[in-house]
Amino acid sequence: MTNPSLALQIQTLPDSPGVYQYYDKEGKILYVGKAKNLKKRVASYFNKIHDTAKTNVLVKKIVTIKHIVVPTETDALLLENNLIKTLQPRYNVMLKDDKSYPWICIKKEPFSRIFSTRRMIKDGSEYFGPYTNFKTVSTILDLIKELYPLRTCNFDLSKNNIDSGKFKVCLEYHIGNCKGGCEGYESLENYQKQVDIIREILKGNFKESMKDFRKVMTDLAQNMQFEEAQKIKEKVEVLENYQSRSTIVNSKITNVDVFSIVSDESAAYINFLQIAHGAIIRSHTLEIKKKLDEPDQELLELAIIELRERFKLLSREIIVPFEVEVGDNMKVTIPQLGDKKQLLDLSIRNAKFFRIEQLKQLQIVDPDRHTNRIMAQMQKDLRLNVEPRHIECFDNSNIQGTNPVAACVVFKDGKPSKKDYRHFNIKTVEGPNDFASMEEIVFRRYKRLLDENEPLPQLIIIDGGKGQLSSALKSIDALGLRGKIAIIGIAKRLEELFYPGDSVPLYLDKKSETLKVIQMLRNEAHRFGITFHRDKRSKAALNSSVESIPGIGEKTMIMLVKHFKSVKRLKLATENEISEVVGASKAKKITDFYHKE
Repeated sequence: MTNPSLALQIQTLPDSPGVYQYYDKEGKILYVGKAKNLKKRVASYFNKIHDTAKTNVLVKKIVTIKHIVVPTETDALLLENNLIKTLQPRYNVMLKDDKSYPWICIKKEPFSRIFSTRRMIKDGSEYFGPYTNFKTVSTILDLIKELYPLRTCNFDLSKNNIDSGKFKVCLEYHIGNCKGGCEGYESLENYQKQVDIIREILKGNFKESMKDFRKVMTDLAQNMQFEEAQKIKEKVEVLENYQSRSTIVNSKITNVDVFSIVSDESAAYINFLQIAHGAIIRSHTLEIKKKLDEPDQELLELAIIELRERFKLLSREIIVPFEVEVGDNMKVTIPQLGDKKQLLDLSIRNAKFFRIEQLKQLQIVDPDRHTNRIMAQMQKDLRLNVEPRHIECFDNSNIQGTNPVAACVVFKDGKPSKKDYRHFNIKTVEGPNDFASMEEIVFRRYKRLLDENEPLPQLIIIDGGKGQLSSALKSIDALGLRGKIAIIGIAKRLEELFYPGDSVPLYLDKKSETLKVIQMLRNEAHRFGITFHRDKRSKAALNSSVESIPGIGEKTMIMLVKHFKSVKRLKLATENEISEVVGASKAKKITDFYHKE
C-alpha cells in the first residue's frame, strides 16, 4: 500500500463487528460493507490484486475510511442494509423497488370492511401482505366474497347510528352480498366471527373455516334444507380448490421462509417463498445487478435482510441452499432430503424461471447487453484471457476414407456468421486419417488468414478429443500462434472440454449458456461438413456412372453433373428432361443405358 494515510486508518480500525464506508478524494461515498472483524476485512481490500477490474478501480479511488462499531453481526447486517438504501453508494448493489405493493386491510371499525390498498394508515387496522402482485389480492378477495357476505359501504355503523335508523339497506343486501348490518338485520357479534375466520384464511390457516362450513352443511342436510346445504358445499369446494393450489408436501411445515439464489456474471436472482400452515402464501423474486462480482453468500444475506424487512416477516426459521449469517435468533436450515429440500428445490426452480424470462426480455429489448453478458460468461467459464467474440470450429467428414472433407464454421458475438464459413478438400492425406486431416486444415486456414492479414479468432474449437486437439496444436505451433489464440477440443460422448497440456477435462453444467453456444458451433460444423461431403460423394458417384455410358464424353458429363447433381436424379429424369440439357441423341443413349441396366 503506497498511501500512508490509508495505512494509518486501517491500523487504527478495531477488531470488532461493524460497518465500514469508503469515500473518494471529493468526499463522495463509494462503498458500504459489513464485517465480523473490521480491521481484517478492510485490510483485505488493500493487500492483494483483485480478480475483477471494478474492485481494483474501487480500491484506487479510496481516500477515506469511516466505520461504525455495532454489538453483533446481526446489527451490522441491518445497519449495512439501511445505509446502502440511504446513501446509495456507487459500487454497492441496489435493492431499490419503485413499486408500492398491495395489502389487504381489515379496517378497525364496527362491521369491519375488508379491502385492498397500497397505503398503510396507522389507525389500529390490520394489514396483511404486502402481496407481490394485484392478481393474488383479487383472487383472495374474490374467494372471501364468495364465502362470506361482507359490507362494501363506508358508513359509520356505530350502535347509535344503527339504532336511530340513519341508514337503509342497499342493492348489495337485496342481491344477497350483504346481510344488512346497517339496519340491524345482522348482529355485530356474528359479523365479527366471520372477520375472525377471514383473518385466519389471510394467515394461510384454512382449517377452522373448512371445519365450520362442513358442520353447517351437515346440520342443514339433517334438517332437510338441501338447497342451503348445497350452497355451503359449493363454498367448501371453492375453499378446497383455492387451498389445493397452494398446498405443499407436508402440512406440518408452518411459519417458515425459503430463500434461494441463482446467479450469472452480471446479476443474481433471489426467490422467496413464505410458508404458513402447510401452504405457500407468498412468492417473490428479486433481481440484483452485480457491481463488484459479489459472491452468492453476500448477495443472499443482503436480500434476506431486505425481504424480511420489506414483507414484515416474523418467522424464526429460514430454509436456504448454503450457510448464511443473518443473526443468532434465526434458525438456518440447509435441507439435504425430505419435504424441506423439495421446498428449496421449488424456490430454486422459481428463481431459474424468473432469470430465463428476464433474459428473454433482455434479448428482445437490449440485444447488445444480452450479447455482452453471454460473452462475459463464456470468458469466465472457459478461463479465457479475453471475451470470445470471434470463434471458429472445425470438423472432419469422411466415410472409410472416401472423399475426405472438412468444415470450418464461424460465430461472431455468439451468432453464426455464415458468409465466413469455409469448406476444405483434404489434399495431403491418404486414407481415413482424421488426425492428419485436422492438422492440414487448421494449418491451411490460419496460414491464409495470416497471409491475407485477416483478423484471427479469439477461440478455436476442435470437434474431437485429445488426439484431434494435439493435431491442431501442431499447426498452431508451426504458425507461431501458440498463446495468441485459445484452443480447446470437445469430445462428443460426455461433452468433455480438453485444454492443451491438461489431461483433466473440464465439465460445464449441461444447462449452461456457454456449453449451449459450443454445442451449436459443433452441430453447425457437423451439418455444414456432412452436407459438403454428401454433395461431393454424389457428384463422384455421378461422374463414375456417366463415364461408363458409351458415346458420352467429358464435356457432356460435366453438364449432367452440374444439372442433376446425383445418379438418382439422372436415372429418374425423362428423356425429354435430359435432352433439354445435352440434346436428343445423347439423351436417348443415356436413357437406353439406364433402362438396360
